[in-house]
Amino acid sequence: EVHEGEAVAGEAAGAHVMTRTRTVLFGVLTVVAAAVCVRLGFWQLSRLEERRAKNTVMLARGAMPAVSVSALRSQDTTETHWRKATLRGVADYAHEAVYATRSQAGSPGVYLLTPVRPIDAAWGDTAVLLLRGYVYAADGRTIDHDKAREDDTLSLDGLVTSFTVSKPGTVRLPSNARAVKTLDRDTLSAITGAPLAPFVLLALGDTVVHDVTRPARVPPPAITNGPHLSYALQWFGFATTFLVGYGFFVLGAGRKPKGRSDDV
Repeated sequence: EVHEGEAVAGEAAGAHVMTRTRTVLFGVLTVVAAAVCVRLGFWQLSRLEERRAKNTVMLARGAMPAVSVSALRSQDTTETHWRKATLRGVADYAHEAVYATRSQAGSPGVYLLTPVRPIDAAWGDTAVLLLRGYVYAADGRTIDHDKAREDDTLSLDGLVTSFTVSKPGTVRLPSNARAVKTLDRDTLSAITGAPLAPFVLLALGDTVVHDVTRPARVPPPAITNGPHLSYALQWFGFATTFLVGYGFFVLGAGRKPKGRSDDV
């Protein structure tokens, strides 16, 4: 009986060590997971602050009087981004490109990218790339460019936006030589056959599609705070769940199973 009691006690001690080891290991993993979630939560809050700062700039510049595209030649694009600008120029529809796989009002299509040379020749041989509007395309890349033409001379208001930076070889679509996946300035300059001003002008106007073959203007970017706050709260919620769950795990591990006794 003595030996049997010692064996039971040994088993109990071994089980206690294993439980403690498992609890410590689980605790370490829980703290690491919670720390990662908290870090991601604060990252989302920092993105929220960046978004709010950007919104402030957009609102301030959007309220400024429109400036002529010709006047932008001597200005830093970082200072004119999101400014309203007026354009009067000759459109080169023969060298138009399309920004593929876009959508508007839930329908697939493309954005027309038309090189336009200002009438006053302030930009010399350089053309202004006009994001002229959205046209429906079932495959997201192919349209009838002739039907999508507007007047040879365009007079409109626009919003100064920017090109994107892309990796070489990832911009063009192999199925359409005039289609791009991103607004890469060098690639679009090669497609349009002209040097391009260092900004993209988003044409403003009616965004309703009245004719699927004709361009509807693309809405300017919405000024919102985005989902960053809700994402941050979710990450903080995950961290809290991990820690509370670990607390219940520890309480459960500390309880003695029913029917077990420390008496030999």
